Amino acid sequence: MASVTDPQTNQGFRISSLINDRRYRGLTFQFIALIGIIFAMAYLGINLVQNLATAGLTFSYDFLGEQAGYDINQTLIEYDSQSSHLRAAIVGVINTLLVSVLGCIAATLIGVTAGVLRLSKNWLVAKLMSIYVEAFRNVPVLIWILIIGTVVTLSGANPRDFLTRGGSVEPSSELILGAFAFTNRGFYAPAVELGAGWPVVLIALIAGIVGFFWWRAHVKKTLFDTGKLLPVWPSWLILIVPVVLAQLVLGALSLSMPDVASNNFNIQGGTLIAKPFIALWLALSIYTGAFIAENVRAGILAVSTGQTEAAAALGLRPRRVMNLVILPQALRIIIPPLISQYLNLTKNSSLAIAVGYADITATLGGITLNQTGKALECVLLLMLFYLIISLSISAVMNVYNASVALKER
Repeated sequence: MASVTDPQTNQGFRISSLINDRRYRGLTFQFIALIGIIFAMAYLGINLVQNLATAGLTFSYDFLGEQAGYDINQTLIEYDSQSSHLRAAIVGVINTLLVSVLGCIAATLIGVTAGVLRLSKNWLVAKLMSIYVEAFRNVPVLIWILIIGTVVTLSGANPRDFLTRGGSVEPSSELILGAFAFTNRGFYAPAVELGAGWPVVLIALIAGIVGFFWWRAHVKKTLFDTGKLLPVWPSWLILIVPVVLAQLVLGALSLSMPDVASNNFNIQGGTLIAKPFIALWLALSIYTGAFIAENVRAGILAVSTGQTEAAAALGLRPRRVMNLVILPQALRIIIPPLISQYLNLTKNSSLAIAVGYADITATLGGITLNQTGKALECVLLLMLFYLIISLSISAVMNVYNASVALKER
């Protein structure tokens, strides 16, 4: 039987082959498109430089070393109005990362809980969760930030209500558990002060965290390999005991408790968590949790009901069925959209200025930009920061997604 061959494969390379030969045609068009993009970007860059020169402006980041001249209401590192714009930007980055990380953790807990409860056989619980999900998913996040920010701002007692002045006036409010107070200035809590041996305690904490996840993985592997269910509670001992022992031996950590036995008009000691942070954290967590709840519900419903019936036939209780059978399989469906929700929460944190929280957008992209007039430089730095943090979140979550994905043989 004679074989049919493509005449083009028998011909050598010619210049006309770049257009006429389908082996090269696609590469030719891609190369032309790339050259066009390079020329377009070069034109825009040259045009930008010329416009800046015409306006008497220069592209420079020297302003980062200048004095900032403004205060920030909540900082995790040392900062004052005499610090540089670079220091203010770093404070903004840390504040953004803080609310983003804590928001992702809280949103995950809220979303998983709401997603599971929405499938509850209890009609009232299921409807309440449905109302929560629909209410938050269908109202813009900025509105919820303003609503929750207003509620948080108007709540809380006056600090003087917790104080005793000369013993003649009894306080009208008491500290919660003797260590916490929610006032109109924020939430007071005990502050951890580090001593000389804190690195050892930190190492013990890291070792405890590693041991915690190792035991959990060991329990799961033993269950899948032998069918024997080991207790989970030792993982908490592995987590806590090394830290407690290191602390008892070294005494590296101490607590600074809020002090109300003062004649001042404010609570002394402890740490103050400002209301703008509380409002933004709650708003982002509850809002994003509604979307995660839908992802969790969809993931659970995607698991075959035969899995639940088989697990029940083996005598597993409903909680065990959910933790050991349903959720591990649902994770393969939940994680990809979960990555998008983490990214959305991180980017939505840029709305922090609505409640007065000093994130990177409020510091570098707000006050610093207005003071220095370096709009292009500030915006480029903002874009770079959000690009790096978004790619980092995607990379970490993609690694975890690959670890729970089905492995083909």
